[in-house]
Amino acid sequence: QVQPVESGGGLVQAGGSLRLSCAASGRTFSGYDMGWFRQAPGKERALVAGISGSGGSTYYADSVKGRFTISRDNAKNTVYLQMNSLKPEDTAVYYCAASPRAGGYRLVVVQAWNYWGQGTQVTVSS
Repeated sequence: QVQPVESGGGLVQAGGSLRLSCAASGRTFSGYDMGWFRQAPGKERALVAGISGSGGSTYYADSVKGRFTISRDNAKNTVYLQMNSLKPEDTAVYYCAASPRAGGYRLVVVQAWNYWGQGTQVTVSS
């Protein structure tokens, strides 16, 4: 079992960058695929990026490909989301999640992810 805790959100101008961090408690962090979801007002929560337990495989939503990079440091029980070239439409609450399922890192359904953080707000001004 892991408990994710996000940090690093904030307000940034369009074209700027932010790095989100997610620290997860638990001794078996590398056994979980990790992902970043986001939810804007009035919209469903959607998978933005996912990474396998080893870090060897990643998934990106089309809307963020080439701009966002997910990575993890298993020695620090932490997963990161580097967000560059931010756009106003990236504004949302960003959630870190963990999945124990093989191939979980690319599962877009919310129900496939067992553990969630409390979320961190990212606001991109135009």
